[in-house]
Amino acid sequence: MITAVLYREGENLTGCRLQGHSGWAEAGKDIVCAGASILTCSCVNTLEGEYGIAAQIREQNAEKGILDFDLPEMTEEENQKAQILMSMLRQGLKDLAETYPQNVSFSIKERRKQK
Repeated sequence: MITAVLYREGENLTGCRLQGHSGWAEAGKDIVCAGASILTCSCVNTLEGEYGIAAQIREQNAEKGILDFDLPEMTEEENQKAQILMSMLRQGLKDLAETYPQNVSFSIKERRKQK
């Protein structure tokens, strides 16, 4: 099962941890895993590529199905842009978990302590 956790501080989403494999199909043919991966990777890549906001990668391991990141300290303008992408990520992961409840769990938790 994929466990997707978004972290928040107040109204702001501040990070995400995606972990595990969905088990929906074998590797390379698993649309659930591909969906979760593309949502999360697109968010991180767009933050940096379009807005110059480098997510702080805590852990990344494709074999174990892990992508864990936090947003850095940002200006108010950068935060507004980041929150749009994080909201897209939240909705996409929520939809995926609702569509494939036996393969994806989704939650939002209060901000974790920084490493």
